[in-house]
Amino acid sequence: MADQPLSPPVVTRDFDLALPDSREAHEPPEARGVTRASVRLLVSFTDGDRIEHSQFADLPTFLLPGDLLVINVSATIPAALTAHRKDGTGILTHISTQLPAGLTVVEFREASVSTGETLELPGSGEITALAPYPGSQRLWISRLKLPEPLLPYLGRWGKPITYSYIRGSWPIEMYQNVYASVPGSAEMPSAGRPFTTEIMDQLAQAGVFFTPVILHTGVSSLEHDEPPYPEYFEVPHEAVTAIQRAKKRKSRVIAVGTTVVRALESAVDESGRPIAERGWTDLVISAEHCPRVVDGLLTGFHEPKATHMAILEALAGRKRVMQAYHAALEESYLWHEFGDLHLILPVGA
Repeated sequence: MADQPLSPPVVTRDFDLALPDSREAHEPPEARGVTRASVRLLVSFTDGDRIEHSQFADLPTFLLPGDLLVINVSATIPAALTAHRKDGTGILTHISTQLPAGLTVVEFREASVSTGETLELPGSGEITALAPYPGSQRLWISRLKLPEPLLPYLGRWGKPITYSYIRGSWPIEMYQNVYASVPGSAEMPSAGRPFTTEIMDQLAQAGVFFTPVILHTGVSSLEHDEPPYPEYFEVPHEAVTAIQRAKKRKSRVIAVGTTVVRALESAVDESGRPIAERGWTDLVISAEHCPRVVDGLLTGFHEPKATHMAILEALAGRKRVMQAYHAALEESYLWHEFGDLHLILPVGA
């Protein structure tokens, strides 16, 4: 964990995959006439080439009594605003990670700004670009001057962050997980989106446990080979106790999302045992840093150049990740936050 946000150097190795437009989820599943839980689920295993194709609603059939699902309860905030230069030019602005001393990491989309430049925000707000974020090609350390606290201000003026593959405009509710309770993520921790209260009840009745952590996600639109930058996380005593109990009974600890893996791996002692911790994590998980806390992972499908792929490789190995992704492409699974899910289960599952 870093006391102050610092980005370690990292080189992202692309996976040899091409993602056609037809494999992108362009809208929420509800807009496609299905429920959240009706998205597809690909299940792969770390101990062989077996792959199963299913629906997310069938998740309870792949889990065992005693399994522990660790969920990220960070809620998505409407972090996209239009800022205006003094000449009236509009710049799409993404409000990302909150830093100490009242500073904020901000992305000015497809626009160049100058050090010290101040832009107008809606409702008499202002944003000043103080300095480029270290190691980034598009992020800025900025200072916001707002007429009210950030969260109510964004609730009044902001919209969810979206990218070009999304068709239409969707309300913030479409970007929330049913268990989200702590606002702070610039983008949705989307691995949990297909969960419904009914499925969570089914899992609980089947003896599957849940425990919460927090990791407030920043923007994902980083340049190729640009390191993921530090994000705020909390691993509470409740989660540590739940993990210890699961390990003691030899049950599996399964992270719901790569954000959970990053949070948990940032809260361990020198021997790799989980501890309660909070702060900003600059941890980059790769094949050289094998996760020590989680045994399995439920996640979406990521772009081949995304640094999230390194987490999958650390858990399952490059060969098996490639096999799973080729199978997903062949079977027309959908990518991105409104797409399908991938469950990686450990040896002996």
